[in-house]
Amino acid sequence: MSTDEGPTLRRRRLGAELKRCRERAGLTQESVSRHFEWHSAKVTRIETARVAVTPRDVRDLLTLYGVQDEQYREALLELARASKQKTWWTDYRDIMRPGNYVGLEAEASMLRVWEPIVVPGLLQTEAYMQALMRTGRSWEPPEQMARRVALRQKRQARLTGTNPLDLDAIVDESIVRRTIGGPAVMEAQLRHLIDMAVLPNVTVQILPFDAGEHPFLGGSAALLEFRETTHLDVVYLEGLAGDLYEEQHSEVARYRAEFERLSERALDPRLTLKMIESLLRT
Repeated sequence: MSTDEGPTLRRRRLGAELKRCRERAGLTQESVSRHFEWHSAKVTRIETARVAVTPRDVRDLLTLYGVQDEQYREALLELARASKQKTWWTDYRDIMRPGNYVGLEAEASMLRVWEPIVVPGLLQTEAYMQALMRTGRSWEPPEQMARRVALRQKRQARLTGTNPLDLDAIVDESIVRRTIGGPAVMEAQLRHLIDMAVLPNVTVQILPFDAGEHPFLGGSAALLEFRETTHLDVVYLEGLAGDLYEEQHSEVARYRAEFERLSERALDPRLTLKMIESLLRT
């Protein structure tokens, strides 16, 4: 178990191992749930890391699956113990979307993101965030909005802290042309984009209007990659009706290829900066 891993990645590794053991035993998720008289979806949630699993549950599952290797059993039990530790985002769970995207982002080594409507959250200024939140969550009390801003700012620290996240962001041209929060807020946001884009771990590309149709027209998408556990890479699709996490290897590979094709159609980083600078001069 790597000391660099956090509880989210450990939980996903544990779920993947338990799924592999179940499949080797020739058992279905439904039959395992019936055996323990669990809720029908509990095994699914364990294997997809949607819920924490206790060491006792892990021990019982491994026994049912006929796993006798004591060293392997203890390794998975240790993963279960370590996956329950608290993290900095624990205090924000009440305002986080289901699925723990924040935890995945906090432990990823690389993030590829496509945004068609607004500046990606990791690249937003505080004033830009507040303008978006006032529009989309006007009913929330000020203190709740302040917590949302604080959460996003803590997420942004991954770009400049120790072991920084590599971010490849492709954004639609409309994002840099749509005024959010008024001219002064938007000008500051564009200047911030320029500042962030010169960081060695950040790449920003604009997809121009004349690029035409592409597979990501349906909404925003993110591909989270993990350096030492690439089999746990995941695609996150955010939607008003609910979020989707795509973890099938074939689908993740398909999205990775589509991201690469979209990057080829977008303006390169140098021309992207030139477009943003031209908007600041108008």
